[in-house]
Amino acid sequence: MSTSHVGLAAVAIALQIAFAGTALAQPEADAEPGIAIAAPEAVGVDSAPLVRMSEWIRKDKLDVRSLLVIKDGKLIFERYAAGLGRGHNYELYSVTKTITALTFGTLAGQAKIATTDRAATWITKTHPQFKDALSDKKDIELGHLMSMSSGLLYKQVEGSDPLYFQAPDRLKVALSTVPRIPPATRFEYTDANPVLVGAAIAAAAGQREDRYAEEHLFKPLGMRNYRWTGADQTGTVSGGWGLRLRAIDMAKLGMLMLDEGRWQGRQVVPASWIRQMTAPQPGATAQDYGYYCWINHIVESEPEFGAMGFKGQFITVLPKEHAVVVMTAILPTDGGLRTGTYLNIYRRMVNDFILPAMQTLPPAQPGEGARQALKRELDLSARVAGLPGTDLAFNDAPEK
Repeated sequence: MSTSHVGLAAVAIALQIAFAGTALAQPEADAEPGIAIAAPEAVGVDSAPLVRMSEWIRKDKLDVRSLLVIKDGKLIFERYAAGLGRGHNYELYSVTKTITALTFGTLAGQAKIATTDRAATWITKTHPQFKDALSDKKDIELGHLMSMSSGLLYKQVEGSDPLYFQAPDRLKVALSTVPRIPPATRFEYTDANPVLVGAAIAAAAGQREDRYAEEHLFKPLGMRNYRWTGADQTGTVSGGWGLRLRAIDMAKLGMLMLDEGRWQGRQVVPASWIRQMTAPQPGATAQDYGYYCWINHIVESEPEFGAMGFKGQFITVLPKEHAVVVMTAILPTDGGLRTGTYLNIYRRMVNDFILPAMQTLPPAQPGEGARQALKRELDLSARVAGLPGTDLAFNDAPEK
């Protein structure tokens, strides 16, 4: 066994020891406000493929911390690893970008900001000291930044990159980027882009992005135990990472997008914005990316869109099935944005197990045997802490 695998095994053993004195987590009996609970078969879903999926995760000791399936507005599958439950939150990594897009949409719905606005105009409004740094970026629109087609080049530093944790002023670091090609020319995924969008949101909202999001997104959806970490020394969070949410609250965001911005009858985000952010724009540099939102990135056989974060954080919306899938995990990170191992593992879950469970014909019917089999498997899963698929960072531990 390699040194890295020995280290990961030690982490897994330590996690199991830490969880040994903790009551085993079970799917919550009580409904989450805004989300009812139902057996899969009650909404025509066959639980047998979901059981087989969970067995695979458990037997291979994949470090899947939470895995939820919502169908027809009902929570039908809620799986947690050892010691974890609905109250824990998780580092979302780049899923944060999609929440930034939703936050942008609430402002756009108030006509306070637009995708065609120039980023430099908004940033200079509240940060005039960066006028010179913005002089070569005057043609970049906020829509370019959110579609990852800004043309900016950011040279990431291996290890502790100053854009992430070390800079006293993250915006200053992001503005050190150099336009390599004109905007709207090529899709290039860079974390400098959402830093600039977050600064524009704060300027338009008149307050920090996290505080505006709390007031206009998190509280209206009844979220709790959320935390936006990684603020720099100016008190500013990043629009691209650092948000921690419970899995059930990630599901609420998926349901919000599925219902075109409505939550329990209230229009939280304009429907027109949801349609815009979840589709490639005319002349888009990537057909599988909207505004901080991946399109048919997981499923090719039917419409699908959602959010993806490093190491295995996902919100997946399946409009045809009227369903949402959520996962938080620490899986292998080798490969690229479209070929990563954690991405392919999740694709297998959705395409080989979750979709077939929903597409069983005739639709599955409730039965005591199916209910007991699912309960038994979730009970077993709640006793297993998976083996991390990559090195753990300081922010990877679930919090409660």
